[in-house]
Amino acid sequence: MKILETSVFRGPNIYAKFPVIRHVVDIGILEDWPSAKIGEDFIEQLLDALPGLAEHGCSYREHGGFIRRLREDEGTWMAHIWEHMSIELQNVAGLDVTFGRTRGAGESGLYNMVFQYEQEEVGLHASQLALDFIHNLLPDHLLENSERVEGFDYTAEREKFIRAAQRKALGPSTASLVNAAIARDIPWMRLNEYSLIQLGYGKYQKRIQATITSETDYIATDLASDKKATNRILGDLGLPVPRQIAVSDAPAAVSAAERIGYPVVVKPLDGNHGNGISINLKTGEAVAEAFEFALVHNKRGRTVIVETFIEGLDHRMLVIDGKLEAVSKRVPGHIVGDGKHSVAELIEIVNSDPRRGVGHEKVLTRLELDKTAEDHLAEVGYCAADVIKDKEVVFLRSTANLSTGGTAVDVTDIVHPDNRNMAERAIKAIGLDIGGVDFLSADISQSYKDINSGICEVNAAPGFRMHVAPSEGKSRDVAGAVMEMLFPAGTPSRVPIAAITGTNGKTTVSRMVAHIHKLSGNTVGLATTDGVYIDGNLTVKGDLTGPRAAQMILRDPTVDAAILETARGGLLRSGMGYERCDVGAVLNIDADHLGLKGVETVEDLARVKRIVVEVARDTAVLNADDELCLKMASHTQADHICYVTMNANHPLVREHVRIGGRAIVLEQGMNGHMITIYENSSNIQLMWTHLIPATIDGKAMHNVQNAMFAAAICYSMGKSLEDIRQGLRTFAASYFQAPGRLNVYEEHPFKVILDYGHNPAAINAMTKLCTQLEPKGRKLLCFSMPGDRRDEDIVAAAHTVAGKFDHYICRADDNRRGRGNAEVPELLSKTLIECGVPKECIEIIPDETQAVEAALQHGQADDLLLVFGDNIARTWKQIIYFNRPLDALDASMGNGSGANGGAEVTGQGGEHDQSAPDPLAGATPVEGAPQVPENILLGGMRMIRDARGVRLVDTQEEDGD
Repeated sequence: MKILETSVFRGPNIYAKFPVIRHVVDIGILEDWPSAKIGEDFIEQLLDALPGLAEHGCSYREHGGFIRRLREDEGTWMAHIWEHMSIELQNVAGLDVTFGRTRGAGESGLYNMVFQYEQEEVGLHASQLALDFIHNLLPDHLLENSERVEGFDYTAEREKFIRAAQRKALGPSTASLVNAAIARDIPWMRLNEYSLIQLGYGKYQKRIQATITSETDYIATDLASDKKATNRILGDLGLPVPRQIAVSDAPAAVSAAERIGYPVVVKPLDGNHGNGISINLKTGEAVAEAFEFALVHNKRGRTVIVETFIEGLDHRMLVIDGKLEAVSKRVPGHIVGDGKHSVAELIEIVNSDPRRGVGHEKVLTRLELDKTAEDHLAEVGYCAADVIKDKEVVFLRSTANLSTGGTAVDVTDIVHPDNRNMAERAIKAIGLDIGGVDFLSADISQSYKDINSGICEVNAAPGFRMHVAPSEGKSRDVAGAVMEMLFPAGTPSRVPIAAITGTNGKTTVSRMVAHIHKLSGNTVGLATTDGVYIDGNLTVKGDLTGPRAAQMILRDPTVDAAILETARGGLLRSGMGYERCDVGAVLNIDADHLGLKGVETVEDLARVKRIVVEVARDTAVLNADDELCLKMASHTQADHICYVTMNANHPLVREHVRIGGRAIVLEQGMNGHMITIYENSSNIQLMWTHLIPATIDGKAMHNVQNAMFAAAICYSMGKSLEDIRQGLRTFAASYFQAPGRLNVYEEHPFKVILDYGHNPAAINAMTKLCTQLEPKGRKLLCFSMPGDRRDEDIVAAAHTVAGKFDHYICRADDNRRGRGNAEVPELLSKTLIECGVPKECIEIIPDETQAVEAALQHGQADDLLLVFGDNIARTWKQIIYFNRPLDALDASMGNGSGANGGAEVTGQGGEHDQSAPDPLAGATPVEGAPQVPENILLGGMRMIRDARGVRLVDTQEEDGD
């Protein structure tokens, strides 16, 4: 049994809306050996090792469901068992994961095993440990290729796994802050493997590292770590602090103690977690020894503090944003005798509490029987082997820090008002946004003015776990107070996100949307197949349309709008890089990349691409002229559904608009084609298509449709009509605004169009445009198809262009993608000949550079040359430098211009009942509009009407685990 392929999905994906790991696994001969057939002994050993499996409901959705699957009939298959073990091992390590799904992957013995994770490394470790354990349990005759791990000790490996998982987990303070953010719908990202967290997106982001925030003042933090300076500042304000002297050697420490008066405290100038502190010292010898101990834990120089010892209980007073939020009474780590067990045994009993862990990994810390503990035992006449008298309390530490095994009791509700005011003044004096005051008092319900008490320290980055999970008393939502400080009510934490996908047009639409946003004043983060752009500047070059690019943009502190082209490849490799978007748009679904990564049909492709509308919150923008897009409306929970159609008579869109739904419709007008917005039974004429430069006077219908989608997305994101019009009027299909997307060059005697089209649908759209342009001369074509496409896709591309051009040059891409040097162009040429194209009108030139050069050499006055490019930058340079010296070219390209002739027409809203008028009743469809049958109901679908408008709903439900 082995793992053939692993995919780690970091966001919404085709399996779930949260992070999951997918293994493609081969269970080999175990395909013939389900669990019940292997035997009861195997099942019993499995359940003994992981008793929590009894809680798994599996497909029965009830306690014990998975155990039923193990035993009933022949049992369940090993990949399914492996999935549940991977989940349960993470549960044992304290992670809250429940989802899993295992399905056959086509061939016998192959499975897609999917399970939820919180930490990537922990999830992968869990599945490997589960696999090793299965191999250890299986009888020899079911093992292949020495799969059993030699000397495997499951108990030891499980403990090692748990410790590793806990090291990767967020600490209690950080975890409480993240949970508070989640509860307030504030997005978060972990920026390193420790506790550095980003809260919010783009320009609204804040950062935390444990309980230090991006608002924490550096000087205040440095000041709090300097106990001498802190003491002086607080003392100058009349706050209760002990008398204190800084010293740099042991004799000076003894002298200072004598001046202050015994008993005293000796502690590092700069330390934390109670390390290096000695209290209640009554002799010079003890002070000298304590000096050396403090020096070991000092973070700066040789300066050590000697101060007055204040008798009293240790209290941590937590102040957030100037307000006291919680107070805990801290008790040093201790044991309580029972007259039976030794000191060492009592420590082990205390440490068996599941709330105790190593360091800060749990709400309480394990007690340590170290030298400090042994010294404290010796002071009261005990050693590790001694039995403590019944109910006798023996302290193992002098300080009450939780990090050294102390416990905490919440006393927030009994704090005296004077003490509350004192703590708030102290933190304000130091300048901290979040600070902890260590206050010694015999009774915190009495004023510091009335009893002997005082502030011994002020702490930056105070721990929250004593307040979030006290040993006794009420839990305090201190993390919530931090969120209210960082994100006050009404303050945004998210930037608007548009996710745009489809087979063709997504790069152009993304660029149009980004252009409109930029002109309206936004700082836009744009992810495309060309790279990541921040405010129009290319920051990272490459095909960046996956989660890495999304997170790059959402982490940028200048961005206030994210426009994310979302491609199939990224969704299949890693999912989305964020949990939701505001607007999700699917432009079209056409045959492309089929036969790759498990996507065999256009229906499979649609299932992948619909993720962007499944996670859309505000609006799902869908192509109503594409059946597969139309069906996606039943899979979105977005508040609005906006249809885009080039057919004004589309029956479903007409009904959708009639009851108040949103739609962008192309209509025939006196002066050409008009883009019209419909919503709430009213209509707004946006603009004539011939005024959009990218449409080449309205003839490039695919860019007309792209402009309609851009308008739909921007309108749904709250952009004004004038912003949308101005953006579309100034967006040209130039190389500089949209490289490789309908780039026109007219400086030669002939016209050249460069496009990145690489599937039959894109090639067909450009071919139609060339026909509509009606050149006076010949039409020439230089084209190819990517080598990883199916033969039928390459043949379809050739069929699309056959007979539409006067001369053809068939080439190959630089990366042959597994094909022979001339295999793709030869297949294209063969198909063209079969379609009736004369051989003398076809050339095969595999190299792209040579093919483009030959195509340019063929060009004559008034010809039109269409080039489908692979390396767009190189090809564009070839085109513009053709027959010119390198220094003679002005790189700037002209853009289209024009004035908007569109006018607004506002209709009446109101109740959407069956008698409501049809706002599209008088609309005239454009010539050549997509055909939509009057009976729009598709097989297995039913029509739903609700507040969002009209949509088709699939009546067939997908199966569960």
